[in-house]
Amino acid sequence: MASKKNPTFEQALTRLEEIAAGLEDGSMSLEESLKAYEEGVSLVRLCQKTLENAKLRLREQSEPEELPENPDGQQLEL
Repeated sequence: MASKKNPTFEQALTRLEEIAAGLEDGSMSLEESLKAYEEGVSLVRLCQKTLENAKLRLREQSEPEELPENPDGQQLEL
């Protein structure tokens, strides 16, 4: 399981939803709201980085591999 410092994407998203709900209901003090906002910004950055990494992995998997060449210098066909 991921630690509090390095939550999974799903944990970060769940926490962002909790933070948004807390900010919307107006029950937090100004200081609590600022801390929650700062935590939310960090979580958004983590989610963005995770999504970018996933996108890169998908791109790498979907790009055609270079085919080996025949001894005569032409690429082999699959």
